[in-house]
Amino acid sequence: MADPKGFLKHGREVAKSRPVEERVKDWNEVYVPGSLLPIISKQASRCMDCGIPFCHNGCPLGNLIPEWNDYAYREDWQAASERLHATNNFPEFTGRLCPAPCESACVLGINQPPVTIKNVEVSIIDKAWESGNVAPQIPERLSGKTVAVVGSGPAGLAAAQQLTRAGHTVAVYERADRIGGLLRYGIPEFKMEKRHINRRIEQMRAEGTKFRTGIEIGRDIPATDLRKRYDAVVLAVGATTPRDLPVPGRELKGIYQAMEYLPLANKVQEGDYVTSPVSAEGKHVVVIGGGDTGADCVGTAHRQGAASVTQLEIMPRPNDERDPVTQPWPTFPMLYKVTSAHEEGGERVYSVSTTHFEGDEDGNVQWLHMTEVEFVDGKLQQKPGTERKIPAQLVTLAMGFTGTDRENGLVEQFGLELDERGNIARDADFQTNVPGVFVAGDAGRGQSLIVWAIAEGRSAARACDRYLTGASDLPAPIRPTDRALAV
Repeated sequence: MADPKGFLKHGREVAKSRPVEERVKDWNEVYVPGSLLPIISKQASRCMDCGIPFCHNGCPLGNLIPEWNDYAYREDWQAASERLHATNNFPEFTGRLCPAPCESACVLGINQPPVTIKNVEVSIIDKAWESGNVAPQIPERLSGKTVAVVGSGPAGLAAAQQLTRAGHTVAVYERADRIGGLLRYGIPEFKMEKRHINRRIEQMRAEGTKFRTGIEIGRDIPATDLRKRYDAVVLAVGATTPRDLPVPGRELKGIYQAMEYLPLANKVQEGDYVTSPVSAEGKHVVVIGGGDTGADCVGTAHRQGAASVTQLEIMPRPNDERDPVTQPWPTFPMLYKVTSAHEEGGERVYSVSTTHFEGDEDGNVQWLHMTEVEFVDGKLQQKPGTERKIPAQLVTLAMGFTGTDRENGLVEQFGLELDERGNIARDADFQTNVPGVFVAGDAGRGQSLIVWAIAEGRSAARACDRYLTGASDLPAPIRPTDRALAV
């Protein structure tokens, strides 16, 4: 145990953010560099090393949180990094992007602010990179087996790294021009600078993983050809079909899906554009959707110089505190969140539904018409007399995703079955109806968290390794016997 009285002596402290007026002028991460290290030992000491560590259950990866908290408290950064990497391939991703269900399950959180698990995690991995403690793990021998991983998001990268370390020859196919999936083009730079992805890719290259960018399986290479070339295939193509808003005026110019808008801003940071082809500069921006992707659109619009930003959500405003009846500890509660993007300005409007868009004579969107809604007999209904309109010269739709891409031919060419939600169906061992073809992450699970994607990538890698060799020593957080419970 770190410090038996740590939780009594120290209150919760989190990473300090840079001033709003400073950070909205650049695209760097919002936190003050180096602000965590002076406080992280004390924060790690608040961990009580519980007899039953519920944080393990809250984390889909089963991270060994009390163990690396203890090492962080003692400032044994190398040991902390080893324990962190024992269950997580990319803690610098989760430490920045995960909503931390582990903290919601922290026992201390029953009656006090929980341990800052995310901050400890990111401090350990950043210190590990700084100290040179993150080295390639090159396999001692090759198996002679080949695996194609389709998709280079967190699930695909985790599966590829695990299979490469098992000795298989692995090639990752990515349809975009750079590796990273939504980590690269869906997450704004101010939430995670892309240098964190780049150095992991270099580590994986040194281990032997091959990367093939600008190749879309189903269009550029038929899925049947891929199946013939490789002994096994892992599909980690995500759930990329966006939910649309079929209301009058949807065809007007200036209305975009979030994943049409956000990648262009990231491409500016990559040097592909001087300014984004779709910019919020000087415009009244409306973001439809109250989740994390919507918040990413809000923060991006602020940095592009929007005249105003309004975020709409059809559901009621969440509670500030956990409801012990409907969302008891240690479940992950749906609470009102103020992200860094919301701190920077804009308005958030709850319990409203868009009725239609209004444009100018040139077909550009100018106004969004909406009405308040309420639950009546368990169904959302419009409230008469609450109609109004707000200026909208740029609208982004951030309402989630409905399943895997069906337009590129991958599903049909492989002959894959889908489940009732439009995801690729798989058995308890992550295998599809096609022998030797596995699926991990959002493609099989549906839209979910980065920590679930990495967990599924590791688990699918173990199943694939066992398929190829008859057995597997690869660690995996989700085993065939308990996967049904984890879904």
